[in-house]
Amino acid sequence: MHPVFARMLIAALSLSGMSLATAADWPQFRGPGGQGHSQAQNLPLAWSETENVTWKIPVAGLGWSSPSIQGNQIWLTTAIDDGKSLRAIAFDTQTGNSLYDVEVFHLDDPGAVHSKNSHASPTPIIEGESVYVHFGAHGTACVATDGTIKWRNQELQYNHRHGPGGSPVIFEDLLILNCDGSDIQFVVAFDKKTGEIRWKKKREHIGSDRLTGKSSVPMAYTTPLLVEINGTQQLLSSGADSIVSYNPRTGDEYWWFRYDGYSNVLRPVVGKGLVFISSGYDQPEFFAVRLDGAGDVTATHLGWNMKKAAPLNPSPLLVGDELYLVSDNGIATCLDAVSGKEHWQERIGGNFSASPTFADGRIFLLDEDGVTTLIAPGKKFETLGSNTLEGRTLATPAIIGETIFLRTDKHLYRIEKPIVSTAGKGASGN
Repeated sequence: MHPVFARMLIAALSLSGMSLATAADWPQFRGPGGQGHSQAQNLPLAWSETENVTWKIPVAGLGWSSPSIQGNQIWLTTAIDDGKSLRAIAFDTQTGNSLYDVEVFHLDDPGAVHSKNSHASPTPIIEGESVYVHFGAHGTACVATDGTIKWRNQELQYNHRHGPGGSPVIFEDLLILNCDGSDIQFVVAFDKKTGEIRWKKKREHIGSDRLTGKSSVPMAYTTPLLVEINGTQQLLSSGADSIVSYNPRTGDEYWWFRYDGYSNVLRPVVGKGLVFISSGYDQPEFFAVRLDGAGDVTATHLGWNMKKAAPLNPSPLLVGDELYLVSDNGIATCLDAVSGKEHWQERIGGNFSASPTFADGRIFLLDEDGVTTLIAPGKKFETLGSNTLEGRTLATPAIIGETIFLRTDKHLYRIEKPIVSTAGKGASGN
């Protein structure tokens, strides 16, 4: 950390008596609800390498997991030595100081990954004194918040082909994962205390051409979403050719909706009685599906669909009555969530993998080259600013309190307005 930033931060904390430990946590991919919403306020509109950066710290190796935050700890995963050393690392939220650097798995040959992936792309999920980390077929583990390893599991043998993807979720005493390889596809639940497999459900709704090799292989890289619909807990899980609603306690199916697509990445988003999903590669189609069905709902529960500028990687964002999408090639779209009517569609430029986030009355769109475009939510397109940092940026930021935590391929940033003592004269940032 730059010494000027460190001195500024220590002085500000001493004067204000404030700590991020009292702010809302960001314990999983896309935040507390998993849908990209933050309660953060008083965020800066502008930042750069020299403006509104409290600290910038190097992160060794390569990983595209997003920051997960609880109290004074930020947890990431990273892969060192071309993926041979898979690690869970923790930093202090206030100072950026390294707290723990734990080798979770050591591999002789981790294999290849896609140029837009890493061996450490799934985001950790934190609950209490446990941090759950997943590296796809390389292994899954629970690391205590004091840096000790509670359990490891390497039973999930499947070919994730382009590297690991898709983050875990927690339901009651279970840790649940999607595992969609090019060879086998299933959803699995671990006992979160022991790492033992409690249930495992094979994917049932994949096209026969895909399974027999006549079309592209049925791999996927998605994170499931837990929701309660009419008093029933549902695990919404997208994979090749279908989204399925599972009973999270048992793995039994409630309903499924079919489409034509594979290598899915988007995490589902829910609202207005609908779940919003994309079919994946090669030609993405975006769907809004009603949630109150049973069995095969393909012909009965489609709300609306869209093919123009549908995203492959960035998840959707629902704010109020409007749904916001950004395509991989930088086309942003605002739709009426219930009808699918287009309010606007604008090219903002850049290539995108990170998912949009809503915080402090604005939408954050981070492209792959360190550029964050801020737009105002609403039926008319309005940009509020554009900010650039150095490096590649494929990980979705975490936004809590009055602070943005943003990961690049080399660094982790804490971005915020300068904290100024009420006794002093200083000026805050923009």
